[in-house]
Amino acid sequence: MELSRRDAVAALAAVGAGAVAVGTHLSGTDPEEDDVLRRTMVAAGEVVYPGEVSGVAAFVETFLAGRLDDESHAAGVREAVETLDGYAATRHDASFADLSVEQRDDLLRAAGVATAAENPDGTEVERIQYYVINELLLALYASPAGGELVGIENPPGHPGGTGSYQRGPTP
Repeated sequence: MELSRRDAVAALAAVGAGAVAVGTHLSGTDPEEDDVLRRTMVAAGEVVYPGEVSGVAAFVETFLAGRLDDESHAAGVREAVETLDGYAATRHDASFADLSVEQRDDLLRAAGVATAAENPDGTEVERIQYYVINELLLALYASPAGGELVGIENPPGHPGGTGSYQRGPTP
């Protein structure tokens, strides 16, 4: 299943985020810092998204461009990404994005992210779960393509008539 920029914009609309200016760097930040953030989030998306999903980079980058307009939320995402990169540097002497998908998955599991509760004010691992993993899953499953992936052609928040929210997913 191909994720598109259009899916990312639809997901942003579903979560109430603002408009997106694709191709610009995130407001008030260093473009190099933006690149590290984007690369790390895309790399995490390649781990947590189902294998049948493609187009992860464009989707995640577009979603981030609109989602990080809120500076307090953006600061939490940046801090969690820095922590995740620090874990990768300590364990593998490389950035998270430079690791193989298997190494990234192993690192997330070894750090306890897979079993951590999400908490924006919690431990480092809980913040990674909240600001990185949950952010990516929110983007995917709030999009039309993500909804289709789990059998809901019209995810909540997308127009489609009363029939779309009165019936369950189709098998």
